[in-house]
Amino acid sequence: MLAKRIIPCLDVKNGRVVKGVNFVSLRDAGDPVENALVYDKEGADELVFLDITASHEMRKTIVDIVNRTGDAVFMPFTVGGGISAVEGIRELLNAGCDKVSINTSCVNRPDFINESSKRFGSQCIVVAIDAKQKGKGWEVYTHGGRRPTGIDAVKWAKEVESRGAGEILLTSMDRDGTKEGYDIKLTCKVSESVGIPVIASGGCGSREDIYQVLTKGKADAALAASIFHYREISVKDVKEYLKDKGVPIRICTRKGDHD
Repeated sequence: MLAKRIIPCLDVKNGRVVKGVNFVSLRDAGDPVENALVYDKEGADELVFLDITASHEMRKTIVDIVNRTGDAVFMPFTVGGGISAVEGIRELLNAGCDKVSINTSCVNRPDFINESSKRFGSQCIVVAIDAKQKGKGWEVYTHGGRRPTGIDAVKWAKEVESRGAGEILLTSMDRDGTKEGYDIKLTCKVSESVGIPVIASGGCGSREDIYQVLTKGKADAALAASIFHYREISVKDVKEYLKDKGVPIRICTRKGDHD
């Protein structure tokens, strides 16, 4: 069985890390590169940067952050937010990130997934799915969680896989920032429906929440923000907890080296 991954997520606005609840009520959580250095030292498997302003004017800011992070850390990292063309993907990959996360542009033009994976390889393309419960299912939202699409999240997950996505970043909007635990049903349903890795996001409040989503939720990786940013718990503590409970996990033995 492949090792499960622990992935801190850094939402970036105006060059600073921020965190909110249900995609709103943002508060400052520090410098992105300084946060990245902490997580690198703690043994995080990967890192995700999401440019939540995602405007053309702010693009230079996130590219600068990618450059500085690439020079400072050893772990792979993903960047997302406002990417709508292959040129934007190329710019970010050239700046030093390992993968890009795309969301709204894929829903608006699904062929963008095919074009991106063909150009750069599916291993570079993460499709982010922001989902909110609707009846017995879940609806996909775009534009930073502001616009409902009427698209079923599970069906969309299957489609993005068929179009060449290498990974899915699945966020429960209902749980985002609440610390009430991941949406296990949503995560399990999507994980069972696709053959590519699923990163669970939204709602992490404890080590046990991570354990549950990696086991009952069948996620391949757990993404968290608040509990790491405000130093409520460390990545190292989470990994040791998971290892003690029999979850396959990589434990960092020294900076830049995993066993």
